[in-house]
Amino acid sequence: MSSSSNTAVNTTVNKTENKAINKAKQRAVVICPGRGTYNKEELGYLQRLHSDKTEIISLIDDYRDNQGQVKVSELDSMDNYSMRVHTAGENASALIYACALADYQAINKDEFDIVAVTGNSMGWYIALAVAGALAPRQAIALINTMGSMMTDGLVGGQMIYPIINDDWQIDREKQQQVMHWLAQANQQDGCEVYVSINLGGYIVFGGNKLGLKALEKLLPLVQDRYPMNLFNHAAFHTPLLKDVSARAMSQMSADMFTTPVLPLIDGLGKVWQPYSCDVEQLYNYTLDSQVVEPYNFSKAVEVAIKEFAPDKLIILGPGATLGGAVAQSLISHQWLNLQTKADFIALQKQEPFILAMGLTEQRRQVVG
Repeated sequence: MSSSSNTAVNTTVNKTENKAINKAKQRAVVICPGRGTYNKEELGYLQRLHSDKTEIISLIDDYRDNQGQVKVSELDSMDNYSMRVHTAGENASALIYACALADYQAINKDEFDIVAVTGNSMGWYIALAVAGALAPRQAIALINTMGSMMTDGLVGGQMIYPIINDDWQIDREKQQQVMHWLAQANQQDGCEVYVSINLGGYIVFGGNKLGLKALEKLLPLVQDRYPMNLFNHAAFHTPLLKDVSARAMSQMSADMFTTPVLPLIDGLGKVWQPYSCDVEQLYNYTLDSQVVEPYNFSKAVEVAIKEFAPDKLIILGPGATLGGAVAQSLISHQWLNLQTKADFIALQKQEPFILAMGLTEQRRQVVG
């Protein structure tokens, strides 16, 4: 073969290799949202974005119809948003699950290689479904059952408070002081209040009414809005939910679960791998440990970036409220050299690392 022929062949091979490199999928960790993500702005989310996802929406609607509950498609298509209706646990959980699962199905899998899944609080149940540890029918059964546990009345409540400065850096002194006030509140008669969720630059507390009121009085007002009580939220991830955990375990068995097809990162930062997952332990964690113990979403994000080195973090909708907490977690580890809020905003404008599907512009980059 002549040298010119060799050159032609090499050029063709190089072009083919370059094409393959250019088409290489981006590694992505998917993050599933929690209870507070379907708000007034999200009304109609399923209608607007997922009219084609009839199979999964019908499955969820049929299940709820059989339970005598309002269908998620009806909740989503109501003329007006109702705090009382849309944030009630028995409605919010199934509605958010439907939106998030439909969003996951809409991700361009030719563009993104999903390497792990995690979630915040109720987002753990959605993560189980996304990762394949729960089949669709089992997933809605678990999510709807857990969401309906307090139809007759909430057990305690939740309150959120920031521990960051204006640059979104965690203020360790402030954090220590807040924990001191938490201990003080618990010394008062009849008070029970605990750390419920570590949420980036925020702490979510869960407790009984006396405990939350006592802590609220001790915490200085910040930004004219914190400490903020979360409407229609119970004392999730605290010992106050021991009875809820026991009831859940009596109603559902480990048979519902199967080994995941994708790695799952839980609220302790533990990774449940497809080939080494103990289904019985996964069941116990889901219906016992994470129900009554703190959910460390910040740790889950840390493990996601350090163990899986993703090119992108994709946050499923509805809403985009988790973006700030994820960014604050990145800053706390100086990931991608992020040290301040301004650094993060600059990165997102230039080459977004976080893609929130609840935001139109970022959604376009995910669904193709």
